Amino acid sequence: MAKKKTKPPSREKYEKNHPTVSARMPVEIRDKLRLVLRKQGTTLTKVLIAVANEQELKLKPIEEARKAGFEEARNLYMVTYPCSICGKPTSLTSPKAKEVASKFMTEHGWGHAKCLEQM
Repeated sequence: MAKKKTKPPSREKYEKNHPTVSARMPVEIRDKLRLVLRKQGTTLTKVLIAVANEQELKLKPIEEARKAGFEEARNLYMVTYPCSICGKPTSLTSPKAKEVASKFMTEHGWGHAKCLEQM
């Protein structure tokens, strides 16, 4: 019976912190990739790390812009009013509250600024 080989703790730690990444592709593509990497004097690992870093840099501004856009839209369109009990701001979010606000605005002659100017 063959003995089970045990890995040294340092090897186990290395493999845990540096997992294998693999992909299946046609042999022709793999050979082209190897040729390109050899000509560039780099490794697939270095290329993947560079791509990951580049994509991360592209994503951060998108996420920041999305958050800023949401904040801007919220400030522009969210209707707030003071709570009748504690006085702290609350927002108009429930369907019932929106219905009441719509009814109030209709009854009090609210409309488009341009339409109201023509009156």
